[in-house]
Amino acid sequence: MIIVPVKEGENIERALKKFKRKAEKTGIIKEVRNRKQFNKPSVVKREKMQHAIYVNKLHQTEE
Repeated sequence: MIIVPVKEGENIERALKKFKRKAEKTGIIKEVRNRKQFNKPSVVKREKMQHAIYVNKLHQTEE
């Protein structure tokens, strides 16, 4: 659980910004998006392989 201390008289937008920043640092939003839809392990592995091939091609074209 994320706890954001809010000072008396502090602007609500500022408190919301603190909450968003803290949630981003802890990775909660990323985890929620990953759990929103189930991907089979084989699909995840295939996507990682395709990404690795893509990155490898980028590095080769730079050289």
